[in-house]
Amino acid sequence: MAMQIYESAEDYLEAILMIQEKKGVVHSVDIAEELNYTKASVSVAMKKLRENGYIRMEKDGRLVLLEPGLKIAERIYERHQVLTRFFLQLGVDEETAAKDACKVEHDLSDVTFDCIKAVTTVSK
Repeated sequence: MAMQIYESAEDYLEAILMIQEKKGVVHSVDIAEELNYTKASVSVAMKKLRENGYIRMEKDGRLVLLEPGLKIAERIYERHQVLTRFFLQLGVDEETAAKDACKVEHDLSDVTFDCIKAVTTVSK
């Protein structure tokens, strides 16, 4: 069942998850740095994500993914990782593979993604 959410919102949610995994805590400024967006743009996006029940902002400014936001973030992040590995296995350089994965991760059908996932080896 596909969730209806804009690609930019998926990018923000994915960034929150990635930063959380790296740093443990996430603030809006971290997202601005990670995505190379202005603080004002991130602030507007975080307000929309809060209003739609995807994230919560703690009193100290920390951003926390709520269950709906976490599900979307994990789905997009998994797609990004699998597609990057797939492109690397095809011989694409690391930078291009990561950039192309970002472009494709949002639009690829579940059927095609599952097939790519099935043939992509996991490197540890």
